[in-house]
Amino acid sequence: MRTVWIEQPLTYDGSQLRAHWAYKTTGIAGDVLVGFRGPCRLPVAEIADLEDVDGPGIAGDDMVHCVCEVFDDGDLGRGVLRQRLLAADAAEVLRELAPRAALRRRGDDLYVGAGKLSISVASRSLVSTLIHFAVNASNAGTPVATASLEDLGVEPVAFGRALLDRAAAEHASLETARCKVRPRGEA
Repeated sequence: MRTVWIEQPLTYDGSQLRAHWAYKTTGIAGDVLVGFRGPCRLPVAEIADLEDVDGPGIAGDDMVHCVCEVFDDGDLGRGVLRQRLLAADAAEVLRELAPRAALRRRGDDLYVGAGKLSISVASRSLVSTLIHFAVNASNAGTPVATASLEDLGVEPVAFGRALLDRAAAEHASLETARCKVRPRGEA
């Protein structure tokens, strides 16, 4: 999996959760994880998670975003597993950068105290599985009680880059593990 950090701020509005958005944006074809910083303004028409459609909305003035696209057979179950692994990778990075934080992961969400630190969704297109995972850089503009990197004393771009590195290493390790196993019964 290739990774790229986009330097200029981008607003996540849901249009990024589409097949080939990363290719059109970065020129990288194939499995990719794109990171960037910017606000989140998700119109109801772009909310993929049905539990969130009638909720308070999904927004934040400053977030660290990751958009992942994997060209596979489109199995959404495997996409959800990748999503949860990305959340676990994010939790590991944050535990290293803010070791005193009372951080916990529940499924694909991260929390600090009563505040929700992250948002995330897995979906699929006709040719790939897609993930959006984001962490609040600040608590400004959020419609629910949140926690943020600012609360933890973590610099957002450093966190984002570290998460891309961790996720790429995790993916490479998975590929190695998949390819080095002999079939049962092989001498």
